[in-house]
Amino acid sequence: MSGYTQLTREQRYQIQALMKTGQNQTQMATVLDVHKATISRELRRNRGLRGYRPHQAHQLAQAQQARKPRTRLSPRVWQQVETLVRQAWSPEQICGRLKREHGRTISHEWMYQYIYRDKQTGGTLYRSLRCQKARRKRYGTYSRRGRIAKQISIDERPAVVATRQRIGDWEGDTVIGHGHRGALVTLVERRSKYTMLESIPRKTAAAVRMAVRRALGPHKASVHTITYDNGREFSDHAGMAQDLDATIYFAQPYASWERGVNENTNGLIRQFFPKDRNLTLGSEQELTVARENLNHRPRKTLGFRTPHEVFLETTTSLTVALTS
Repeated sequence: MSGYTQLTREQRYQIQALMKTGQNQTQMATVLDVHKATISRELRRNRGLRGYRPHQAHQLAQAQQARKPRTRLSPRVWQQVETLVRQAWSPEQICGRLKREHGRTISHEWMYQYIYRDKQTGGTLYRSLRCQKARRKRYGTYSRRGRIAKQISIDERPAVVATRQRIGDWEGDTVIGHGHRGALVTLVERRSKYTMLESIPRKTAAAVRMAVRRALGPHKASVHTITYDNGREFSDHAGMAQDLDATIYFAQPYASWERGVNENTNGLIRQFFPKDRNLTLGSEQELTVARENLNHRPRKTLGFRTPHEVFLETTTSLTVALTS
């Protein structure tokens, strides 16, 4: 994790969701993949009289950013930028190289704005970008990778799911290995926090469907709904719904807080499978250790019961938890 980074509107909503689940600042930083000082600074600077509210926090942050003095760049610097873009350098590469060689900091966001202003005035600089888009993807906008066919929006999900009053409503995601080598399919039951993990060599729709069936098949009677993000690996949702006799919903794009339980759990999973880990090398024993640890560890949000106890509606002794 690097130092300070600007938070997006979506991350601020996620902070609010994690606060409601009782997560501390260090845990929130892990889930959002930012430095814990970023979370501390966010909660200190952008909290209103009624506490932390993401919409208000984002407005406050934007106002603070607008008050900062802007460094004016000379035409000569922009000429350097234009020359490098035409040599197929990305704005991010240009930014990093100028800082490394000359100590000059230029936001690559400024570069993209410069390129698209040039396009609007009839320029051709944009044609040198390696990724040709009608508009560059920005935080909070929709990806052009396409939407999954026949998906059911989270807006149509029964209200009972949001209450977390019943067992059987799951959230799902994938955790990717370093260099996209291997992945984990993660599934978390919303009320109990009961977690299932399955390893897959590649993040394909077929592999994900098989992993979900292996993980939840034994608990089919306790699977009513599953909520995923919009990753293409979940495109065989109809097959998964048929396998489990369940209904599958999809969160809104760039709205990870709508699956806050899963996002938080993925952060906990990284304790066992760090981001620099090649997940094709993982063993079944490691998966078992991670599952047992997560499911037999008491949670404050569960009144210090374990996910295992809540999911199976049972009680175990501390000795059992320690030796699982």
